[in-house]
Amino acid sequence: MRSLLTSSLVAASLLLGGCGLRPLYANGSQGAVARTLADVDVAPIEGHSGWLVRNALRDRLQPTQAGQGAGARLRLDVRLEDSITGFGVRSDDAITRERRTLRARYQLVDAGTGEVLLDATAAADAGIDVVGSEYATIAAESSTLERLAQGIADQIVARVAVFASRGGGQAAAAPAPPPAR
Repeated sequence: MRSLLTSSLVAASLLLGGCGLRPLYANGSQGAVARTLADVDVAPIEGHSGWLVRNALRDRLQPTQAGQGAGARLRLDVRLEDSITGFGVRSDDAITRERRTLRARYQLVDAGTGEVLLDATAAADAGIDVVGSEYATIAAESSTLERLAQGIADQIVARVAVFASRGGGQAAAAPAPPPAR
């Protein structure tokens, strides 16, 4: 029984190795993903939600920058749309439930040429109970926005990392070789 289990595990590991999966952050800080993330600077984003998203992005990118500050080769431009919609209504027309939605359209831009390397979107939403206390409702809306900003930042960094792992942004990293004569 033990040899059957061992041979099954060996066979499964051989099959898994051939499926094409590879670690996103392979080679640690010397890998393509870490180098690309270290070269990203986050442009200022408008509004309070923009401030939260920019700080969350910078928190995620700073560790890859080895304490050297923001990169200068790539720029991340983000535009946000923040909305709150009431959808739970009592018989007296009072709203009992809200949905806060934060959407981001972001572009990864080569700072030197202005070429857009990646153009994508991210979205997150959450429900909020509206209670009798206006202060409690405002506090719930605020803390929800903070969580949504974290989620948006996670999505953006993950998408940029996948882009980098597939070779994106590498052409901008190294100068083009001189033409052959």
